Amino acid sequence: MQSGIPTAIEWLDGKLRILDQSKLPWEQIFVNLDNYHDVALAIKEMKVRGAPAVGVAAAYGIALGASGIETASKDEFLVQLNRVLQTFAASRPTAVNLFQAIKRMEKAARGGSIAEMKRSLINEAKRIHQEELTATKKLSQLGAEFIRDGFTVLTHCNTGPLATAGYGTALGIIKAAKEQGKKLSVFVTETRPLLQGARLTTWELKREGIPVTLITDSMAGYFMQQRKIDCVIVGADRIAANGDVANKIGTYTLAVLAKENKIPFYIAAPTSTIDLSLSSGDKIPIEERSPEEVTHIQGVPIAPEGVRAANPAFDVTPHSYITAIITEKGIIKEPYKKGLKEMGSGSS
Repeated sequence: MQSGIPTAIEWLDGKLRILDQSKLPWEQIFVNLDNYHDVALAIKEMKVRGAPAVGVAAAYGIALGASGIETASKDEFLVQLNRVLQTFAASRPTAVNLFQAIKRMEKAARGGSIAEMKRSLINEAKRIHQEELTATKKLSQLGAEFIRDGFTVLTHCNTGPLATAGYGTALGIIKAAKEQGKKLSVFVTETRPLLQGARLTTWELKREGIPVTLITDSMAGYFMQQRKIDCVIVGADRIAANGDVANKIGTYTLAVLAKENKIPFYIAAPTSTIDLSLSSGDKIPIEERSPEEVTHIQGVPIAPEGVRAANPAFDVTPHSYITAIITEKGIIKEPYKKGLKEMGSGSS
């Protein structure tokens, strides 16, 4: 357990145990996954979600895939391992943590016997998991300094232990501020279309004993204009070299509203989310998900049958709207390109 929140991802007895986030908050169901296809499907179906958590789950999934390869030929082992890697690369395109994990796992399988490579992959997956735990705890402590006593924070989507396989990013900062003895409250956007804010973030905040108010996505501007919000803190799925940030759809809207209303807008993310290979946000691939996620809620139709719907899962916030990027290695402000290069060089 982690601050009253069940552990979302665990490696137990050679299997991956996940908390199925698609069932929350109504049911708390744990699933044991013993083959890599099921792990990749869990990522695709968002039973596991959140950039850091996706990276951790993929690493364990690759280790599972490698463990299931039965061959005495190292060349054949690497061919089959590459198929496993490609399966995870195709699961979700936007979160860079996934691809960082794939790259590290591929590197961990170089050299030694087949048995040694299999052990190395399990150890590397555990290392990736531990690093996310450490990073999110550290960045949360650093970011808490931006929250003053009595603040009301607005956050979007879900960025706690469920999404990070660690302490949390944006939500971790809120938790750390509370642990410092600060009184605070949180406004949470519902986060359409899959309602991660309504279903998951409010669930986590209630378990942490932090006062929370749920609003629809379209209400954020109203509360900012009414001076009810002191700062906005969100997570990230990929940060380009110039400081542009891809995050859950609706983040860009919040950033524009925050700037208009002179409210600080912070990004909280481990350095594993930095992608120095992309010069700007327009190079970030944006996942387009099923239109049914927009036309239905939990399988119930909310629009006329046959109506067209668009469903980009992420948008990109230009760095000019961002007050600071909070990482475990420190706080990055303009010029973002310089700071990100210094702090992200070890993660890409």
